[in-house]
Amino acid sequence: MCQNDINTTNSVNCSVDDFKQAVYPTVYLTIFPLGVLGNGVSIYVFLKLYRKKSPVNVFMLNLAISDLLFVWTLPFRASYYLRNSQWVFGDIFCRIVSYSLYVNMYCSIYFLTVLSIVRFVAIVHPFKHLKLTAIKYSRIICAVIWGFVMTVSIVLLFKGCTSPEYPCRCLDLQEESVKKMLVMNCIVLVVGFFLPFCTIICCYVLVIKALLKPRVPKAKIRASHKKAVSTIVITLFMFLLCFLPYHILRTVYLLDKCKVIMVNSCKLLAKGTAITHSLAVMNSCLDPVLYYFAGENFKERFKTKKRLLSFKKPSTPEDFIYWYHKLTK
Repeated sequence: MCQNDINTTNSVNCSVDDFKQAVYPTVYLTIFPLGVLGNGVSIYVFLKLYRKKSPVNVFMLNLAISDLLFVWTLPFRASYYLRNSQWVFGDIFCRIVSYSLYVNMYCSIYFLTVLSIVRFVAIVHPFKHLKLTAIKYSRIICAVIWGFVMTVSIVLLFKGCTSPEYPCRCLDLQEESVKKMLVMNCIVLVVGFFLPFCTIICCYVLVIKALLKPRVPKAKIRASHKKAVSTIVITLFMFLLCFLPYHILRTVYLLDKCKVIMVNSCKLLAKGTAITHSLAVMNSCLDPVLYYFAGENFKERFKTKKRLLSFKKPSTPEDFIYWYHKLTK
């Protein structure tokens, strides 16, 4: 929603339209192919190359689906800025594009948080792990996350994104909505970011503490520990790079617009907000890195798939059956 898409300012003195029109199309059109390829391949691996589903893969599959749905809106966002901030796709589609950003962002945050919790429980409370991460429960958790985020964000679909003064504007903050957006931002900041972020930090600290205890685990347990640490470290890195700067600067930007605080350079703040927005969007093409290094045998299955596809295609029915079973093993 334009009211929530905190990446610009409409005042004459603080206008950064030229900066946005240079940065956003480049970022969006770079992330788009990477996101489609990375998440598309990941979804294929999760759906086709796994006979036995695991809870971790269920969470990662839902995260990949969320990212893939979102990256398809990026060409429309790029078009908006390439047309000098002129939206030509209609008000309803403008609402959908803005809605998809926040659904993806907070679904990603919650899915990453749940993944960290599952990995943490697998190390610290391994006996509880089996019950907690049953496929049935993992699917219920995913449904709850989707339902909660989509329901809370649905307010973005109710109010038009274009202003009467600027009917072709879409992804810009409207001056009359600033105070309302500040209140909503404070709620989202706590529920949608800081609680998940603090949870991940706690998981990271407790996992490190558990791994420092003297023990000689079996090789399979060591592999599980490695994946747990990889999941939490990569997730923490994504939060620090993509989500933390965005939420901080978005809050400062709104506080400045509401005159709660005064920033020396509003142009610098607006540019910083645009950059952190780009970092937040970049998360949709970074998640496949998590799948590759921390997924359940994702790397091995991906390499097997690549290796088998490099072979000569089977010419007989018997060869085809053998080749198919190798791919889906």
